[in-house]
Amino acid sequence: MKKILVPCDFSEQAINAFRFAADIAEQSKGEIHLINVVEVPVLHDSVLMPVMAYEEALFKELREKAEKHFTRLITKHAPNVKKVTSKVIFGPVYRMLYDYIEDNGIDLVIMGTKGASGVREILIGSNAEKMVRNSPVPVIAIKKYVKGSSIKSIVFPNTLDTEKQENLVMKVKELQNFFKAKLHIVWINTPTNFTRDSITMKRLNAFAKRFMFKDYTVNVYNDPYEEAGVISFTKEVEADMIVMGTHGRKGVAHLLSGSVAEDVVNHTECPIWTYSLKK
Repeated sequence: MKKILVPCDFSEQAINAFRFAADIAEQSKGEIHLINVVEVPVLHDSVLMPVMAYEEALFKELREKAEKHFTRLITKHAPNVKKVTSKVIFGPVYRMLYDYIEDNGIDLVIMGTKGASGVREILIGSNAEKMVRNSPVPVIAIKKYVKGSSIKSIVFPNTLDTEKQENLVMKVKELQNFFKAKLHIVWINTPTNFTRDSITMKRLNAFAKRFMFKDYTVNVYNDPYEEAGVISFTKEVEADMIVMGTHGRKGVAHLLSGSVAEDVVNHTECPIWTYSLKK
């Protein structure tokens, strides 16, 4: 967690993400890249308003406004962070963020999310969802601000598919060690993937033993739906963060099967760390 990207539109949730990132960067002695991505409308040239002149004036105004906001944010919330780089970028939000991650060696994204619901959640989704689904590095989604030092209990919902989780597990263990937190490994038992608790507990213990976890519990939680089960279990154990792998489904596959990680991001209040299992 040495190079942290914080996409910032200056909303309450984005500021909460920046404050959380400042806590993490101060602890890790890392740096923050605070980025404001502006999607501008496509304009067509006319006699009355030449496009290039308009765009140049618009970009200058937006950049100057964002830089003033950056200065206030950094002064107020990150006075002890080793380095904060701020930048305004113009273009499609997700594409610009993805390119910035690749070009600057970013190893963690922390971003605010308002969540989404109903038709918007199914058909459009938020920028946070797109990052959760496709980011090449871990993403922490933040709604409400919590101090980085308050993360002492982490829920790790798991499919127990050991062959596909090597990278995920290593990242989770690093995160647990960073926060010095207790890890709650949980299998959400639903009607569609039901197994007897005695069998699942054996698998959970074998999983924990194989990956040599420390300071952890293993749990089976019964619920009709995976997303609801993750959220309910997290509340029951009073955990401070959820960590999940995501399959990064796209297109029709995403519409038909969805993503439990994205659903949890949309419908819970605590910070959620995600990492793509495609890595």
